[in-house]
Amino acid sequence: MSKRFEDFMKNNHDEFDEIEPSADLWSKIEARLDTLDAPKKREAKTFSLTFVLKMAASIIVVMGISFGVYLQSQKGAKSVDLAAINPEYAKQQVHYASLVKTQLSQLKTASKGDPQLFKEFTAEIAKMDSTYKKLNSDLATSPNQERVLRAMIRNLQIQTDVLSQQLNVIEQYNETNKDQKDEIKNI
Repeated sequence: MSKRFEDFMKNNHDEFDEIEPSADLWSKIEARLDTLDAPKKREAKTFSLTFVLKMAASIIVVMGISFGVYLQSQKGAKSVDLAAINPEYAKQQVHYASLVKTQLSQLKTASKGDPQLFKEFTAEIAKMDSTYKKLNSDLATSPNQERVLRAMIRNLQIQTDVLSQQLNVIEQYNETNKDQKDEIKNI
């Protein structure tokens, strides 16, 4: 292929010589080179304090948002499937949790006449509930999850027992008050 190119150049040499560059071409090139060779003053780049503070603030905001997203993802990752630990215990946990919720609503209804008594009773349940919540949060990181789950169930059982006793106390209290009101009416 290079042989053909060389032959083409030899055969058409006269045609290439027809076009000559203009006489002032070299002077134009020299003028351009003079302008390019001249040293340019370099401008010193400076950052204003406000620019630096804006950049720092934006970096802090991005890092804060990233950390918040990370914490949320970790919080979601800590939930444990109780049925995977022990299906029977998971059923018991659901049963006792719903029983506690039902008894709490019954307690609230039954103690409408004496809100102070209801407040004292719910304070006791709140203490047990905080223990239950701590056990639930410890469940994800515990090496013996079945044991923690049993403790959670036991806590719920104790809550139901206490709530049952409290309901009995409130019923007896209401009956006593009713009997006293009846005696006062009879006098």
